[in-house]
Amino acid sequence: MHTTTAAPTRPHRPVRLPCRDDIPSAWQRISRHVAESPLILSPGLGGLAFLKDETVQATRSFKVRGALAALTQPPFREPVVTASAGNHGLGLARAAWLLGRDATIVVPETASRTKVAALRAYPATVVEHGASYDEAERHALELAARGARYVSPYNDPAVVAGQGTLAPEILRRVPAPCTIVAAVGGGGLASGLALWASGVPGVRVIGVEGTGAPALRAALDAGRILPIDVRPTLADGLGGNLEPGSITFELARRHLADVVVVTEEEIEAGIRFLALEHHVVAEGAGATAVAAVLAGRIARDGNPLVALVTGGNLDAHLLDRVLGR
Repeated sequence: MHTTTAAPTRPHRPVRLPCRDDIPSAWQRISRHVAESPLILSPGLGGLAFLKDETVQATRSFKVRGALAALTQPPFREPVVTASAGNHGLGLARAAWLLGRDATIVVPETASRTKVAALRAYPATVVEHGASYDEAERHALELAARGARYVSPYNDPAVVAGQGTLAPEILRRVPAPCTIVAAVGGGGLASGLALWASGVPGVRVIGVEGTGAPALRAALDAGRILPIDVRPTLADGLGGNLEPGSITFELARRHLADVVVVTEEEIEAGIRFLALEHHVVAEGAGATAVAAVLAGRIARDGNPLVALVTGGNLDAHLLDRVLGR
């Protein structure tokens, strides 16, 4: 992904803040289409630690949960548009295919060729636009204004609730007190997890960003969403600015225990660890939570820890490069 400077000012879209009850409602709508992903003991992370492996989903990413949750809410027939670095687009394309919906997916021209190829296997319309996620998002919003529903990868209450369905799934197997660690791009996953955890005493949810785009950490430090420079990153699924007024900022401010930042080298170490220790192929964003644990950036309190492996759509040449270091 190319470096971007401060994103142009965009108007705030009115988006409802989700409530905790939205999460079990989302699960009722999506459960027949979503696999319950495995929980894997991971001694190499130290203490009592587990991986929650969402690479087993049909799109090799957790994003299908939020996409299904959004498309199973009325109105049911209108066309949908989204912007994506790849995995949310795959989730929406699959959800649209399952439900018989028309979908347009806008991805940056720099998107992973592996993800774009997988997208084109679905009947959705794929548009490559712009040199960054921010440019793709602006174009998708313009397309939606012509007569379609925009489904944000993160700034949408149904999407947040769908991603939040991972929390009760985890807590059925690893009861409180515990710590859940999840990657943060737009923050839909981490804020959905934290929303559910807000009703379970003893559960901490910690978000992890990469140094290429620490948009949520910057927003929390400043007390408001502000544009940041986005740098090239192995974790392409986490690159981009937050949409102005995003509900994930408020949810994170209220419910997340912390947001930490990892380096590119630490993300590479996370990918290597998952491949060599667990034979799990994870993309950069998918390995970010594990990277934070390995790097000692998560304060351990003696309770069980669950690190989410969120996606496995990694280009083969990148995997070869990382493993060869």
